[in-house]
Amino acid sequence: MPLATIIGSGPNGLSAGVALARAGYRVRVLEAAETAGGGLRTTEGTTLPGFRHDVCSAVHPAALASPFFRAFGLDERVTWIRPDISFAHPLDDGRAAIAWRDLERTAADLGPDRDAWLRRLRPLTTHIDGVTDFTGNQLLRIPRDPVTAARYAVRMLDQGTLLARAAFRTDEAAALMAGVVAHANSPQPTLAGAAAGLLLAALAHAGGWPYPRGGSQTIADALIADLEAHGGTVETGVHVGDLASLDGGDPASGDVLLLNTSPRLALTHPDIPARYARAVRAYRYGAAAAKVDFALDGPVPWANPHVRNAPTVHVAGDRDEVWNSENAVAIGRVSDRPYVLAVQPSVFDPTRAPEGKAVLWAYIHVPGGSDLDPTELITAQVERFAPGFRDRILAHHAVPASSREALNPAEIGGDISGGVFDMRQALRRPVLSPAPWRTPMPGVYLASASTPPGPAVNGMAGWHAAHTVLRDAGTPAELGDLFG
Repeated sequence: MPLATIIGSGPNGLSAGVALARAGYRVRVLEAAETAGGGLRTTEGTTLPGFRHDVCSAVHPAALASPFFRAFGLDERVTWIRPDISFAHPLDDGRAAIAWRDLERTAADLGPDRDAWLRRLRPLTTHIDGVTDFTGNQLLRIPRDPVTAARYAVRMLDQGTLLARAAFRTDEAAALMAGVVAHANSPQPTLAGAAAGLLLAALAHAGGWPYPRGGSQTIADALIADLEAHGGTVETGVHVGDLASLDGGDPASGDVLLLNTSPRLALTHPDIPARYARAVRAYRYGAAAAKVDFALDGPVPWANPHVRNAPTVHVAGDRDEVWNSENAVAIGRVSDRPYVLAVQPSVFDPTRAPEGKAVLWAYIHVPGGSDLDPTELITAQVERFAPGFRDRILAHHAVPASSREALNPAEIGGDISGGVFDMRQALRRPVLSPAPWRTPMPGVYLASASTPPGPAVNGMAGWHAAHTVLRDAGTPAELGDLFG
């Protein structure tokens, strides 16, 4: 029975491990942290006892639409909360734009921009499987639904260029789209940012933006349980900083090594070819996240009542403010009024805080490696749209971008996307290849967000890596073969 050693227990590492264990491999997952899960970890006590905070990802629009997680049955293994509101964008004077799970309701609320919103999103929402097929795979392939892929590309041009300025007439619609596109942590407008934002917006109306009761850790726990049920193991507290000293088995006997890490770890392999090493060194990391967890003495007092029922809130003003914030980061600065991505999971999940209390998860984008403490910037922006927020804060815990790499070595400089996500690195991730999960070193594969399809908790990079391993071994298997 061949051995598969996987370094890193994030969603992609665990997904690869599940697939290979089901295919008959002896799987061992090595994790540097004391708890498994990578970006899926949920911790208690970083602010106050009884308050549970997600370390990295909190809401998972792509999870239940992922082909891997659909086959895995994640919907049945984890208790999901599916709010009526996917995301909200408060504006000044108590106004807000609301992305309801119901596309028609969202469009109706946008008044003069009703038809513009429907024209851009209805074709994607109606054909969401075609969208996820196109965005969840290597781009150097013919999409299964080329018509939907073409529609998606046209809308990328519409929202990823200065054409976006003419797309909507109201502040509400323009801000609603700008806020979701800003998830990409890239200059605005850009094609890659539009690609990420349009996928998220389509998912918002196709199935909503669900999140797991009890925190993101429950996703990791479900994957680990399946891995262990098929003979795999997870070892925590094992830091691998040099592949030369790792006993990864014998590639000649079919043993494999998968890196759910930054590709930089591959540079420590004694047999790495010079050309591949140059490509890995040229792979770029970019803007980062600076995060704060808040323990609150009650829910955030948003001025707009709908925002109080939105687990995900894009805290910023109009589209220009969002764009100015993201473009400032791109030139090495942080805006005085930054775009804040906030999640208030305790709105519908009572397990996250003591009775009557609440938690708020929030981050801003900053230049890579920044040591800025974002607490005051985030607090001021939330207070702007939720007067009295400061008075609700019982405790907070800040994680500057410069500290994130210590928590998760894959986050170079605090880059939570696994590397700059622009059109160049959407294709060269980290190299231009029809199978970028395979490295030129025998038996070594990449299985992280630094490979296609890039960032998001969908397990697809891990599945593609495992799928490539099985093909190379002459034992190809599809998802239906492993989970049927």
